Amino acid sequence: MLKTTVRRVGNSLGITLPKTIVDNYHLNEGDELHFVETDEGVVLTPFSPNFAKWAKSYERTNRKYKNTLKALAK
Repeated sequence: MLKTTVRRVGNSLGITLPKTIVDNYHLNEGDELHFVETDEGVVLTPFSPNFAKWAKSYERTNRKYKNTLKALAK
């Protein structure tokens, strides 16, 4: 398990990300990270929770209307 420390950055608090996390998720300076609160704690993710909801809805619609979407694509 990787860990980091909360540090003072001016009047705010910040964290540094371990290089392995930066490399594994292809993070760059200026990228947005999202805090998602769960029953187990806080999850820090580069993936937008709103996009995940949209993708799930898209998959459901795509399955339901697969033939219709194919016909419209012609």
